[in-house]
This record gives sequence, structure tokens and C-alpha cells, in this order.
Amino acid sequence: VQLQASGGGLVQAGESLRLSCSASGRTAVMGWFRQAPGLEREFVATIRRTTGHIYYADSVKGRFTISMDNAKNTLYLQMNNLKPEDTAVYYCAARLSAVVISALRMENQYNYWGEGTLVTVSS
Repeated sequence: VQLQASGGGLVQAGESLRLSCSASGRTAVMGWFRQAPGLEREFVATIRRTTGHIYYADSVKGRFTISMDNAKNTLYLQMNNLKPEDTAVYYCAARLSAVVISALRMENQYNYWGEGTLVTVSS
């Protein structure tokens, strides 16, 4: 499975961006992670395609929305009310089989990763 993320850019605080991630094959779970400069990569959001269950990091809950267009096999992350602390390289990830959703905040649960897309939020 190949993943291709896009949609990053430079925005001001309070503005919005939508990230996209197209997948070349069938997946059971897709998610977004991010890595800010000097920090570890962290979980952002995930969606189990079979059940539609969604799980967000507390830091983005209420501002970010993850969604899936199954016809296009494309994952989205709508990011609203962006803050400077959202500045990071955002990565999409996928796994081929389902697992309990609480486990999906861990990087090691994902088999495939896309190249990152940079999001920069200025204050």
C-alpha cells in the first residue's frame, strides 16, 4: 500500500486547512500523526473503516475532523481554528487489519506510512 499525503501549507492562527491522503490499496484503518520540530511523532486521529469508529487526540478534539471517502480511497483531515502549536509535519498511516481502537494511538500499530506534509501556523 502506498500513501500520498498533500494539503499542507502556511496559514495564520485561526485559519483552516484540509489534508488529504490517497491510498493505493485496501486498508482497514487509516490515521494521522504529526511531528513538531524537536519532538516525538504523536497521534492525531484515526478511523476504522469497517465500523466508522473515530478516535482523536485530546489536543485536536473539537477542532479537527477525520473522514474517509471510500469511493476515492482517500483520507482527509479537516483542521479548523489552527494554533501555532499545530505546526508540524503531518503523516498519514494505514494498517490492513482492524484492532481495538484504543490501540490505534500507537505508531507501531500501523504498517504503512506516507511522506509527510508540512503545516505551519503563524501567530
